[in-house]
Amino acid sequence: MALRRGVWVVLALIIVAVGLSAAGLIFMALLVGREPSVPSQATLVLKIGGNLQETEPGGIAQLFEPPPTVRSVVDSLRKAKVDRRVTSVVIRPTGTAALWGKVQEVRDAILDFKTSGKPIVAFLEFGGDQEFYLASACDKVYLVPSASLDLTGLASYELFLRGTLEKIGAYPDALHIGAYKTASNTFTERTFTPEHREMSESLNRDLFEQLVRGMAEGRHKSEEDIRQLIDQGPLLADEAMRAGLIDDVAYADELDDKMQLADGEVRFLDQRQYRQVSPMSLGLNKGPRIAVIYAVGVISSGESSTDSVSGQVVGSDTIVQYLRKAREDRSIRAIVLRIDSPGGSAIASDIIWREVTLTRDVKPIIASMSDVAASGGYYIAMPAHAIVAEPATLTGSIGVVMMKFVIDGTLDKLGVNMESVSQGRYANLYSPIRPFTPEERAKVQSQMQAT
Repeated sequence: MALRRGVWVVLALIIVAVGLSAAGLIFMALLVGREPSVPSQATLVLKIGGNLQETEPGGIAQLFEPPPTVRSVVDSLRKAKVDRRVTSVVIRPTGTAALWGKVQEVRDAILDFKTSGKPIVAFLEFGGDQEFYLASACDKVYLVPSASLDLTGLASYELFLRGTLEKIGAYPDALHIGAYKTASNTFTERTFTPEHREMSESLNRDLFEQLVRGMAEGRHKSEEDIRQLIDQGPLLADEAMRAGLIDDVAYADELDDKMQLADGEVRFLDQRQYRQVSPMSLGLNKGPRIAVIYAVGVISSGESSTDSVSGQVVGSDTIVQYLRKAREDRSIRAIVLRIDSPGGSAIASDIIWREVTLTRDVKPIIASMSDVAASGGYYIAMPAHAIVAEPATLTGSIGVVMMKFVIDGTLDKLGVNMESVSQGRYANLYSPIRPFTPEERAKVQSQMQAT
């Protein structure tokens, strides 16, 4: 009897949960398409933090508050620039985890907003290199009194696992084309190769110079002054103010006084609400239709997907389908292929490259690069009529790599014996219990050279 009551309780809870979910979806559907009420003399608050992405998450995550994306932040600033109801903007960078390409795109949008003549200020609870880089583009910068400005420069770290693999009896048998193709170095090396170090130091140095240049321009200082201040960092709030890196200290509840509006009243507007304002209602996006196709993640054959293990995957089948659909749609005048990918499968990249080539013969296609468009990510951009990128975008195609792990030593340590039977000259080409033979190595190398 007790078991039966328990079953009914579980069923009742499931029904209630389903009902609440359905009600929530219906409520959300009713809200779609409604223009929110925006007060006059509004101050738009844009919180930029966390893992700034190109696209919003799919699956069940889309039922919750979507995190800010590059496009949502940029679009909000574009709208606020022409929206007469919005008189000022507050930027709140909070622990941005993106690479520098996305950060620069948001910073470009801040600089574009400033041409409207409307004030835009930054409020920092934490001031790391990226947060202050964004803030320095604003008219004024405010920092919480107890916070510090953590300007310390740029450092990158590389992990080398060759010693670890040897301890467990595993051997990485790798082939690569291109001295600067370092994708396998994590497993094959104990430290930097000369080429790997040269590349890493060059990238770090170039990004640092871009950081210094942007901060110097934003805070009206010389680049040498900024370098010296970075070497003195981290800085306490009062030290940062004396150095001219920030304008004042303030808590969030003091922002209304700092904004100094003519009527003395600040009406803060939440970015979640403002995202629902359509660009068309403000006279934007009224030109020809342009399709934006996102290629975000590692490139692979099949369908695009997202999961907690592999992250976002660019499926060649999905991108081909999107490109064909946009190409055949007469209402679409041009296509933007937005790429944020380190590369992946050479074959999948080639399939996408082919479809981009076919598309460019029909209508204009532009490749827009985000943080990374490297290897296959660069290859799929090549046929486009134009390729655009931020100065900090990591791009280029520097070779091909292929690797297998030989684990006979690991199996031996575990008391495991593995044997094979085979038919065919190269049936054991990818055997996990022996390295490539010289003949097999030459065979694989020739195939890699062809790609």
